[in-house]
Amino acid sequence: MEQQSQSWLDKLGPGLVSGAADDDPSGIATYSQAGAQFGLGMLWLGLFTYPLMVGIQETSARIGRTSGRGLAANMRRCFPAWLLYAMVSLLLLANTINIAADLAAMGDALHLVAGGKAQWHALAFGLLSLLLQVFIPYQRYARLLKWLTLALLAYAATVMVIDVPWRDVARRTFSPHIEWNKEYLTTMVAVFGTTISPYLFFWQAAQEVEELQADPDAEPLKRAPHQVRPQLRRIKLDTAIGMGFSNLVAWSIMLTTAVTLHAHGIFHVGSSAQAAAALRPIAGELAFALFGLGIIGTGLLAIPVLAGSAAYAMAGAFNWRSSLELEPQAARKFYAIIAAATLAGVGIGFLPLDPMRALFWSAVINGVVAVPVMVVTMLLSTRRGVMGEVVLSRRLRILGWSCTLVMALAVLAMFASMVS
Repeated sequence: MEQQSQSWLDKLGPGLVSGAADDDPSGIATYSQAGAQFGLGMLWLGLFTYPLMVGIQETSARIGRTSGRGLAANMRRCFPAWLLYAMVSLLLLANTINIAADLAAMGDALHLVAGGKAQWHALAFGLLSLLLQVFIPYQRYARLLKWLTLALLAYAATVMVIDVPWRDVARRTFSPHIEWNKEYLTTMVAVFGTTISPYLFFWQAAQEVEELQADPDAEPLKRAPHQVRPQLRRIKLDTAIGMGFSNLVAWSIMLTTAVTLHAHGIFHVGSSAQAAAALRPIAGELAFALFGLGIIGTGLLAIPVLAGSAAYAMAGAFNWRSSLELEPQAARKFYAIIAAATLAGVGIGFLPLDPMRALFWSAVINGVVAVPVMVVTMLLSTRRGVMGEVVLSRRLRILGWSCTLVMALAVLAMFASMVS
């Protein structure tokens, strides 16, 4: 029984970490704002986005495992350089802002729980994350990231310690309701942007390549037909569980802030730490502690994914050596991007800027940038030079293109509401 359990857990990796990293402190702030501002009105998004996330993330993972290259490396071979450089530059910018917002939220959360100066806490978290990525080999680091996903259980637990009108929750979860105004549509695109994020596409594809390189018996699937069936089953299970975990947590955060903050007249949340602090007098010390500690745990998981995905994308675009398994001196440019993104995120926290406002709009930018990235990803998945004979199933093609269409329509609706 123990061996069976171990083998099942071994199948979880890139998809689980990608899904968990999606619920980073900046995502928590966006979900908290959605719940505080619109109550139960956006719970349906947690259910609606699940199959769409599975479709595009599984497609990204299959591209990485089948071709033996990450998304950016495949894009460099198949699309104009200007398109690739534009997408990678925007990804690096959005990820750096995200890192800054995540570190600020982690520093604020530790300040709330233990005191001290929030900015110095953020600096310590940034340096810790950077050192772990640079000096711990990939296989050990991947196991550490798996364990950090348990931090997200704090948000499911928070729901268990507050009063919830479950009948209303079920109705609003399964019955979508859209308000056709600028505030609702902008927040909806922000939720889409922080849920279906471009950096996750690059990260999961790159991690499949890392897993491939770490196994001496493995080959890219287009050259190893006998490995196709078991590997695609593993990717499907890993992605389904990872994205399910991600969406359950996002739904739990929106629910928690809807039935506490919104119900008590608090309609604006400036950060995830502010959401945790606002919970304290309404939902009690336990809910506050769970919410606050979850911010720190999810940040420790998300920072390396944000910095790492930017580095993988840049390395693929410029054909640099890239692997967390390599020593720093063997992949200097790759690790330099990780260091630059992380340290720039730390530096932004010391500037007189509002990182949470920048964060919200970075989520909106992510939603906009995701559309061309998703189009290119879906086109890559049908290229014989990339995928060989390992073609996407009809299910994945429908889900992937549906996700792309929904994101495009949401962005268009947001822009239409802004000019009307």
